[in-house]
Amino acid sequence: MVTVGPGVREIRIHTGLEHRVFYVAKFTEGVYVVHAFEKRTRKTQKQDLELARDRFRALVMKRRTDNSTER
Repeated sequence: MVTVGPGVREIRIHTGLEHRVFYVAKFTEGVYVVHAFEKRTRKTQKQDLELARDRFRALVMKRRTDNSTER
């Protein structure tokens, strides 16, 4: 899911409804879910992409801050 951030992947869950989960699994300490939502239209809503992108950026910044204080 390059539109959200590098390394972000998408899980599509097909039940009676459509659900999406955006996650990052490239970090050694774990898997981070940046956004999960019910999809109601064919196209992913802009606000869902923006929210996931903002959360991904915040995650990257937090990891940088945490790693720089550990040294």
